Amino acid sequence: MDLGNAMAEDLDNVIEQNAAGPKQVTADGVTVQQHSLADQIAADKHLASKRATADPRKAFCRVKIVPPGAA
Repeated sequence: MDLGNAMAEDLDNVIEQNAAGPKQVTADGVTVQQHSLADQIAADKHLASKRATADPRKAFCRVKIVPPGAA
């Protein structure tokens, strides 16, 4: 597994854990607040698009073109 996939899985896990937990916590006068889930999802999409464009070879995919009626 390469570093990009590991980071993507880690980020997916973090977003899942944050969705299950509280947005804001206060203990002993200290308040901690997370980024909103919408912001976390937007960051995940941004990082995924950056990883996708990092390797120009991935821009070309192999596709089998079958003309209609030639099945």
